[in-house]
Amino acid sequence: MANPFKIQHLSRYKDFARLLFKYGGSGLLAGSRLESLESELPPESSSQGDLGKEGSADHASKAVQLAADLEAMGPTFIKVGQFLSSRPDLLLAPYVEALARLQDDVEPFSFGEVERILSEELGMRLSRAFMDFEAEPTAAASLGQVHRARLRSGRRVAVKIQRPVIREQILQDLEILQEMAEFLSEHTEMGRKFGVEEMVGEFRRSLLRELDYRLEARHLTVIRKNLSHLHRILIPAPVDDYVTSRILTMDFVSGTKITDLSPLVFVELDRGALAEELCQAYLQQILVDGFFHADPHPGNVFITDDGRIGLLDLGMVAQIPANMQDELTKLVLAASEGQGDEAARHFLRLVRPIGEPRPEDVRSRIAEAISRFHQIGLEEISLGRLLFDAGRVALDGGYRMPRELTMLSKTLMNLDQVARSLDPQFDPNASIRRHASDMLRRRMLRSLSPGRLFTGALEIKEFAEKLPERLNRLIDAFADDKLQIRIKAIDEVLLMEGLQKVANRITLGLVISSLIVGAALLVRVETSFRILGYPGIPFLFFLTAGISALVLISNILLRDLQVHRAKIRALKQEGKGA
Repeated sequence: MANPFKIQHLSRYKDFARLLFKYGGSGLLAGSRLESLESELPPESSSQGDLGKEGSADHASKAVQLAADLEAMGPTFIKVGQFLSSRPDLLLAPYVEALARLQDDVEPFSFGEVERILSEELGMRLSRAFMDFEAEPTAAASLGQVHRARLRSGRRVAVKIQRPVIREQILQDLEILQEMAEFLSEHTEMGRKFGVEEMVGEFRRSLLRELDYRLEARHLTVIRKNLSHLHRILIPAPVDDYVTSRILTMDFVSGTKITDLSPLVFVELDRGALAEELCQAYLQQILVDGFFHADPHPGNVFITDDGRIGLLDLGMVAQIPANMQDELTKLVLAASEGQGDEAARHFLRLVRPIGEPRPEDVRSRIAEAISRFHQIGLEEISLGRLLFDAGRVALDGGYRMPRELTMLSKTLMNLDQVARSLDPQFDPNASIRRHASDMLRRRMLRSLSPGRLFTGALEIKEFAEKLPERLNRLIDAFADDKLQIRIKAIDEVLLMEGLQKVANRITLGLVISSLIVGAALLVRVETSFRILGYPGIPFLFFLTAGISALVLISNILLRDLQVHRAKIRALKQEGKGA
């Protein structure tokens, strides 16, 4: 492979190399010290906080250092840390937790830059677009900052403005990450096993989507509409005329972060009902809509002044394909009921094989762990935690979780944290069971949409029109003794080619053996025809046998090498598809 590195990126290469040198041998990857779910099961007296404690205090300390180092490297690497926190199947729990808490608070940029960007993007001066606009931002993150404002109509809004030149900086860092990923995939076993190149590609797509605020506005609209029947959930509506790729204007949500609420406010809230409706909202998004907010960490969840739950920052979302949704619904219901074998069976249908998979091993370990969780009676164990651990077991058993499942496990773990902050007695598994019938009913109603009904009706019409003709042809063929049933179980051409190659090799081996035996017998026959002092004819026989044997061995080794390389290419293509 040609050298991918560029001289102008030397400074960043140095930072990246220092990071790899510092943490590469610390065992932060789950694959470097995979443990079974069974070993992580707590004793009966354990609390949820004891579940899945991995490693020692050394891991926790290094995890905090890693988060700080990534934060110091700038916006792109802050996002790298947040992205890695969505891969609990790859990283040990202390690193996932530390990266999930990675702070995205940075110094705000100047109000002069705010005015310039707003004028460029909206095509008008700030004073013409807004009645009031606060100069001090309410929040400043690595990609942008938020200001409170009031439109000319009197509508109170929050305006998110993207940082100047942040796009150029991120594109340069993404190029460097791609170069490093290609190098690791080419030269290290770790890079190939964990699909580093594919992971960087996935991160690139995710971050570039996050840089386009028009997509976030669309997410707000879609999820707001899908959850409109849940009156305790508030999603701010975007102001379409004031949305561009670098500007997002939406309703201002007046409230307090759930982590900043005082105990007195908690007493006044209907905490159980809020936690229940929050859980219902995510079940709806995941199991019914197939489109969910993938970052419900406590910093993005507000309690509004009127006692509702406000969900903010919908830049990170995930979609679940319909076929995966069906299996996921069955998995969620089986896990909530403690049906370990059933849950493990559905889980294996969701993961993708890499290397040499061991399905029975994975199935038995996941099934036993789920059953033991419920036998112990730990109702507080979350589905997100189970998916987290199941992903690690799957990786150990030759499988990789698709991106949708890894994001879902992180989402459910964050959701569980938020729900328990609202109500420490909240039981997510019981909530899943309570809402299961309603979720299934909504799934059925969605499948009976007018478009799908019309499509089904047209297919039935086509079937009915062609059925008499097809029956007539079948009866005629049967009456004329022309009915044939063809079963194509294998590719005959490939089979015959393979058998012919085997036969040729066996024949050549027999000819070589005959030459050697004949030469050995002729050695004893006296003759005047000699080569290098040996009888000539036996010498020629031995020489022919030796050359033929070398050709045969070379052919076999070359063919095996080609097959091995073809398998590696197929695995790489399969990894890219995953």
